[in-house]
Amino acid sequence: THGHRCWCRALTYGKRADKCQNPAGRKLLQIMSEKKTNLCFSADLTDKKRILEVVDAVGPYICMLKTHIDTLEEFDMDFAGKLKELAKKHNFIIFEDRKYADIGNTVVLQFTKGVHRPIEWADIVNCHPLPGPGIVDGLRKDGGPAGCGLVLIAEMSSKGNLATGAYTEASIKMACDYPDFVMGFISMRKLSDDPGMIHMTPGVKLVSGSDGLGQQYRTPDLVLVEKQSDVIIVGRGIYQAEDPKSMAKKYMEAGWKAYQKSLGA
Repeated sequence: THGHRCWCRALTYGKRADKCQNPAGRKLLQIMSEKKTNLCFSADLTDKKRILEVVDAVGPYICMLKTHIDTLEEFDMDFAGKLKELAKKHNFIIFEDRKYADIGNTVVLQFTKGVHRPIEWADIVNCHPLPGPGIVDGLRKDGGPAGCGLVLIAEMSSKGNLATGAYTEASIKMACDYPDFVMGFISMRKLSDDPGMIHMTPGVKLVSGSDGLGQQYRTPDLVLVEKQSDVIIVGRGIYQAEDPKSMAKKYMEAGWKAYQKSLGA
């Protein structure tokens, strides 16, 4: 299997930044190196005020904020502007987890038109490779010149999902064809030896388990050391905590410790 040949990371996040052809991916690796964090906070909250409060609190400990903007009550561009201000203040990037999954022409419209227009405020978006390379071409048309990065959903964390085997292999090949725009994967493990490809793993908690709705939780150690992924994505583990700020710090420390262990440090 991919990534299991070697238990030791070949390169640090900082050294990999120079090898990343996509500007958003490069920036992410630089932030991870500078802030000593591989934590992405998934803000799956529906209240604008609450999101801004929590993001401001956890901002110092994260490299990336992941949003599901269509779950928000009463979205407006003013809110997107406030998220961008927080990203600048705390030095993290914004990843809109939109999971585009349509033909090229449709995703162009979803990305650039309508109410949310992620192209105007998100550094990174993602898509399912399911429709074929046309979806990457569609998002790259405007996303490329805007300096955005694309993440392909090559694997998922939910029980019984279909993103496995040949589908995952095809996703890896698709990423290789667009190194200037595709900057990585949503995956459960390291899939590519290309140092410019960043692997992001959702469903991470300090203690493993499941949520009764198919989510299967993994620990930072499993994800970063054994599976050699790069970014841990944490949602409920942080925002459901009594004190999200101190919990984010805990995840940041656990993630960085696991990363150092994976370097053989």
